[in-house]
Amino acid sequence: MVGAILGGTLFGFLSDRWGRRRSMMIALCGAVAAIPLWAFSPSLPLLVAGAFCMQFLVQGAWGVVPAHLSELSPDAVRGFLPGFGYQCGVLLASSVVWIEAVFADRTSYGIAMAATAGLVLILAVMATGVGPERRGAVFGGR
Repeated sequence: MVGAILGGTLFGFLSDRWGRRRSMMIALCGAVAAIPLWAFSPSLPLLVAGAFCMQFLVQGAWGVVPAHLSELSPDAVRGFLPGFGYQCGVLLASSVVWIEAVFADRTSYGIAMAATAGLVLILAVMATGVGPERRGAVFGGR
């Protein structure tokens, strides 16, 4: 949890300086790089370090999403659209548990974790990279 708090705080700050999309993509790419430490650590201290890194980087990226979605939303639906979009993502992500279990049944738990996390993170980088950004949007302005 300390990693998540620190990552969300740091990348939230950086997203105001560097841009939402760039900050999210940096955090997501960092999480991809941390997968081997997180999924295949041979000792408890390395496992803790990997978990810290993953929490820091994943929350660093996901913590920026609400601000990014709010800035992209038109004024008329700003109270609805970010939450609705976020929950649609949660609905899609709910299948990952089943997919990971199928992978783990056929391979190993570490490979299943690494494969599903890697796929999700790489797809998130790609999706983040193609959209617009409205950092600093003025709400209610016409």
